[in-house]
Amino acid sequence: MILTDELCDRLCAAAREKTREIGIDISFAICDEHGLPRVYRRFGEALVLSITLVPGKAYTAAVTQSKTKDVAACAVEGGSLMAIQTNDPRITLVAGGYPLFVNGRIAGGIGGGGTEEQDCAIAEYVVSVFEELTK
Repeated sequence: MILTDELCDRLCAAAREKTREIGIDISFAICDEHGLPRVYRRFGEALVLSITLVPGKAYTAAVTQSKTKDVAACAVEGGSLMAIQTNDPRITLVAGGYPLFVNGRIAGGIGGGGTEEQDCAIAEYVVSVFEELTK
């Protein structure tokens, strides 16, 4: 298992570090390569909506092996993934979910909650920490 408890704790700490730098509270989730939950944290006064939205972002990123923002772009009418969320209600078409890869293979997904810009900044930082820790 790549996403050990220790590694998940380190990724949560990285997310928390970035949220403090930005000055917001978020929820943060990690799932394994199958989209199964590994960790969920709600930091401070994160929005209640994030309790369901954030794990969905992590799930979507893992099972599609794509950023949720990219999945959403393909899920529009006429897109290559049009209506994908109707086949799997766990699919979340909101930016902020990022896949985690090791040696080109999916290891899991992460999801965070904030504005799109905040989500992406936090997720990109966490992905960079993950990549450093799994070299």
